[in-house]
Amino acid sequence: MNDSQREVKSDMSGSGQVDCSAKRKRSLALQERARKRIPGESQLLSKRPDMFSQGVWPGYFSRARGARVWDLDGNEYLDMSIAGIGANVLGYADPDVDGAVCEAIARGTSSSLNCPEEVELAELLCELHPWAEMARFARTGGEAMAIAVRIARAHTGRDKIAFCGYHGWHDWYLAANLEDENALGEHLLSGLPPAGVPRGLAHTAFPFRYNRIDELQAIVSRHGRDLAAIVMEPIRNLPPAPGFLEAVRSTADELDAVWILDEISSGFRLTTGGAHLVLSPATPDIAVFSKALGNGYPIAAVIGRAEVMESARKTFISSTLWTERVGPVAALATIRKHREHAVAVHLQRMGEAVQRGWKELASKHGLAVETGGIAPLSHFSFSADNTGTWKAFFVQEMLARGILASTLFYPMWAHTEADAARYLEAVDAAFAALSSAVRRDAVRQELQGEPARSGFRRLT
Repeated sequence: MNDSQREVKSDMSGSGQVDCSAKRKRSLALQERARKRIPGESQLLSKRPDMFSQGVWPGYFSRARGARVWDLDGNEYLDMSIAGIGANVLGYADPDVDGAVCEAIARGTSSSLNCPEEVELAELLCELHPWAEMARFARTGGEAMAIAVRIARAHTGRDKIAFCGYHGWHDWYLAANLEDENALGEHLLSGLPPAGVPRGLAHTAFPFRYNRIDELQAIVSRHGRDLAAIVMEPIRNLPPAPGFLEAVRSTADELDAVWILDEISSGFRLTTGGAHLVLSPATPDIAVFSKALGNGYPIAAVIGRAEVMESARKTFISSTLWTERVGPVAALATIRKHREHAVAVHLQRMGEAVQRGWKELASKHGLAVETGGIAPLSHFSFSADNTGTWKAFFVQEMLARGILASTLFYPMWAHTEADAARYLEAVDAAFAALSSAVRRDAVRQELQGEPARSGFRRLT
C-alpha cells in the first residue's frame, strides 16, 4: 500500500464517504481560476471536470508515469480511465518514446529546413498499409480530418459529404447540425452547436448510422454524384456487419467518391496500424491517424492512394508547425515499440478482462449495466442513470480508493494484470456502495460533487 492509499484509507468514514474537497484543495482552486480565464474551462470537452463530477474530479495533473497520475495536491492515482483520451497507448512518459523525443530536442526541433523523420514516417506508414502510397502530416486529429475532406473535395470537384461517426470540431462536420440541431446526436456527442459555422455550408454534410447501408443509399439517391466523399470510422462500438464495409467501398466506387476512414480513435487498438487492416478486405482511399500515433505527442497523419493524395497540390494545405520534428520522432518510436511488443494483443486482453468484471460485478450487486465498445476502447453505462448522478457517485467512490476512473476504460501497454485486479476490487466496493445508496434512495444526498454531464453543454 502506497502513501496515497494509506491516506485514502484513513480518510474513509464509517459511511464510506471521503471529504474530496479537503484532499484536492489546490486542484479545485485551479479549476475556479480556469473558469475565469479559459472559455469552457478546458481545451478539450472530454477533459472537463463536469463530464465526471465537478467538485470531485481533480482536473489537473502535476506529473504522470506509466499508469499513474499525481494531482496538484500530491495525491497519487492508478489511472484506469481514458488514457489521455486514447492518446497514451503505451502509457505516460514512456521511456522509449520520451528518450527519442529528448534526443531530438537536443538536436533541434525546427529550422529553415525540413526534418528527415517525416519522410521516414511516411515510408513506415505506407509499409504498414500497403494500399497507401503517400502521406501528409498535421498535429491534431480534427485538422487532419479537415485536410482529408479538403483533399477529397479538391480531387472530385464536389462539395457534399456523407459521413458516419464522430469526426471533430471543424466546419465541414458541424455543418450537419445547420439543418437539424442534433443531427450528430447519434454520432458520439449530442448537442454540438453549429454557432459560427457559415450558413452557406447547410446541406453539405449528411449523416448515416453505422451498419445502416440503407441510410447511406438514401443519401446517395438524393445527392448521388454531388458527393465528394464518404467519411466514417471503421469501428467504434459495434463490429461491422458482414459485407457492410465492402458495400461502402462499392458505393464510393460507383460514385467516383473518396472513401475516407477516420482511424483517429480506432487506429493502433486492434493491430499496429489501422483497425481496417483486420476488419475487412476493403481498403479506403484515405485513412487518418492521430491520438495513439504519437503516444501523447502532437502528430497526425493523412495517408492515401497516390492518385487521390496528389490532389493536395490543387489546393492550399500548409502550416509552419506541421514541419517540427517532435511529432514524427514520437510517432516513429511509438510505432516501433507498438509493433515489437504486440501492444494491440495486450490492449485486447486488458479490455476483455475489465468488461467481464463490469458485467459480473454489476450482476453481483443488482445493478443494470450496459457494456460496449471494442475491448481496447471499453465503456459501460448505468441503465437507470439518466441524470449522471450514478456515474458521478461511481467516480467519487473510485477516487476515494485511489483510482482515477469513469465509465470508460482505455487500456495502455503500461497497465498490468495487477492493476486490473486492483481496479476490479475497487469497482466491487464502488458498486456495493452505489447499490446500497440506491436502495436507500440516497445517491444524490451522498454525492459530494455535481452529477456528470453528457454531450456538449455550456458551463454556467
